Amino acid sequence: MNTQDKGHPMPIPAAAHQLWSITKPQVESHGGIVAAQHFEAAQIGADILAAGGNAMDAAVATAIALSVAEPWLSGLGGGGFLLHADAQGTIDTLDFNMRAPAATNPADYPLTGGEGGDWFNWPSVQDDRNIIGALSICVPGAVAGLAAGLEKYGTLSWAEVCEPSITLAERGMRVDWFADLVFAIDQPGLSRTEAATNLFLDPTRRKPDPADPTSRLLPMPGQATMLRRLAQAGPLDFYHGEIACTLIDDLSAAGCPMTLADLQAYKPHWRPAASAAYRDRQVHTIPGLSGGPSLLSAFDELSKHDLGNTDEAQFSTLHANAIRTAYETRLKTMGHAAAAQDCTSHLSVIDSAGNMVSLTNTLLSRFGSKIVSPSHDLVMNNGMMWFDPRPDQANSIAPNATPLANMAPVITTRNGLPDIAIGAAGGRQIFPALLQLLSRLIDRGDTPETALHAPRIDASTPLIVVNRAATHDTAAAVAAHHAVQISEDSLYPVQFAIPSMVQAGRDGAPNIGAVHPNNPWTAARSEITT
Repeated sequence: MNTQDKGHPMPIPAAAHQLWSITKPQVESHGGIVAAQHFEAAQIGADILAAGGNAMDAAVATAIALSVAEPWLSGLGGGGFLLHADAQGTIDTLDFNMRAPAATNPADYPLTGGEGGDWFNWPSVQDDRNIIGALSICVPGAVAGLAAGLEKYGTLSWAEVCEPSITLAERGMRVDWFADLVFAIDQPGLSRTEAATNLFLDPTRRKPDPADPTSRLLPMPGQATMLRRLAQAGPLDFYHGEIACTLIDDLSAAGCPMTLADLQAYKPHWRPAASAAYRDRQVHTIPGLSGGPSLLSAFDELSKHDLGNTDEAQFSTLHANAIRTAYETRLKTMGHAAAAQDCTSHLSVIDSAGNMVSLTNTLLSRFGSKIVSPSHDLVMNNGMMWFDPRPDQANSIAPNATPLANMAPVITTRNGLPDIAIGAAGGRQIFPALLQLLSRLIDRGDTPETALHAPRIDASTPLIVVNRAATHDTAAAVAAHHAVQISEDSLYPVQFAIPSMVQAGRDGAPNIGAVHPNNPWTAARSEITT
């Protein structure tokens, strides 16, 4: 320790307080754009567009790449939803959410206390069996869903959209400081099984990254082999063929009740969108067991107010009221669907012709069930977490049941044409974030960039969380109606969701892509490079 001349300790100064201004400018292009939660996956999608692919081709290629580039958020071991809009404004939705195995037994998930009376507070399950481990796994729908989307609306072959991710898996995911942070956070869960430990926590498997001395590369040979097999044999192999058999062998050895018959019975479902008018837009989202109906309900409440002429404090208060009303209805009538820290991935795409895709895919928790199929380096979901663990509820655990999901990808149309594709990761935070962002775009005429950088609230918990960067009177205005907590828009834990969006240009204006600024890996990439 440095000392003064008389031998007394020097006073230790208070820690320096650093203020960071974090921004990510929107991307503008007269060509197509992919906005996603990982820059390498977004670039793969943009390259597909540049090679002549359309929005669905790029969306599927990007989603497959995310399984390799950021395997703790989404992947082929999970499931999700997508919306497609053709350039004329026709909307279609695809549900490829997970399903409970046929042998699911509610008795395997005994409750161990907790309070069940409050609509945000739910009892725990013994040993967290619905959250972690083999009993938390549901039948994955991602491969079937991505293949169905490509078959109906794509122009490229399944093998062509798989190829970039095969190369990515062989090279390996980039492990930088952010990936190391994620591995450290989930080290206790990943350490429970040999396969997850070997894949993610063994430093000897990493090799130098010639493109970036600050990161390492983590090859995934099992996933590369699986993707190559899928490219050659087709996506049905995941449910009926060689991959299905080895996957079931791996899961059975871990204690999962899923069977080959469960995989063979899985089917994604095309459905008409749930749609509603809001100002001069039509908002289209996923019907049924998703966050979509709650989003539309909140928009209905907002439509009673003139949000274009309110100050920021009143703007946030009106959103808080609408979200809380929608959430109370949701949790009392539709059921429980996990917590705020779902680790999902969203991507939005527009191509040069004006077609759009909004796609959300998830493993639910970070690294899902923490179970990895050793034959395929494949992280499996923990879809059982989305069921209400209490018996005789609207969303209770049951064989072959589909859980209530928080995901809510959206496409809006204006004058009948596709306008905005948007979605987010963040569990219960998803629809509150989308409501505020779309309101800023529609009610206030914000650009995607300004909307994404504006402070938000989150009303998905009993406490309304207010971004510390909000105007000084926002917290007080919201607190007049609700209990409030002031929080940073932190990298971890995520407080206000992680959105990605694209917006169509009009009258010669360029298309726009924008992503959540407070995340090091999010990116919007254009097919046109400058």
